[in-house]
Amino acid sequence: MLLYGTDGCHLCEEAESVLASLGVAAKVVDIAGDDDLLQRYGVRIPVLRDGAGRELGWPFDAEAARRFLEHE
Repeated sequence: MLLYGTDGCHLCEEAESVLASLGVAAKVVDIAGDDDLLQRYGVRIPVLRDGAGRELGWPFDAEAARRFLEHE
């Protein structure tokens, strides 16, 4: 499970808190150092991505994240 974001992004911090409340530890990927990721996710972060390539974009709450994770 990946969480795309950047350092200092308050929405990304909120997304991490939502995931933590569900007991989910996602690997945080900072898009700032990668031009391809920055172009792909720059205006969409935070974005949660599962191993199958499905994505859940912000805004999401614990219930939406739980439903997304159920289909992983």
